[in-house]
Amino acid sequence: YALNYLIPKKYAYAALAGNLRAIEDEKKLINKRRAKEVAAANELATAIENVKIEITVQAGEEDKLFGSVTSQMIAEGLKEKGFDLDKRSIALHEPIKALGIYDVPVKLHSSVIAKIKVFVVKEQKDSD
Repeated sequence: YALNYLIPKKYAYAALAGNLRAIEDEKKLINKRRAKEVAAANELATAIENVKIEITVQAGEEDKLFGSVTSQMIAEGLKEKGFDLDKRSIALHEPIKALGIYDVPVKLHSSVIAKIKVFVVKEQKDSD
């Protein structure tokens, strides 16, 4: 199996001295790349934690929302501020269904989570 499939497809290497050195070098490169990704994510986290997003929604009596604030809406608010993040990186456990100020976690890397402030405010009706 190893000779016919794993080694030709480069899923495995024969345990030779040269191959072992190559694997060690590959591990070092992977660790350097991961360290760069974590550093970039930490840098983005410090920048994003200062961001405050205001989302205006329609609300009825007793400030109940018509609908809810979703991670897609928060992602659009971040995009307006210059941060292009995927809505799946916003760790909103359930949609926001009330007015107020919320700390929303944003997962930038597997080990880096930033919190942003989301202000959910009532839409003002024009009295024309």
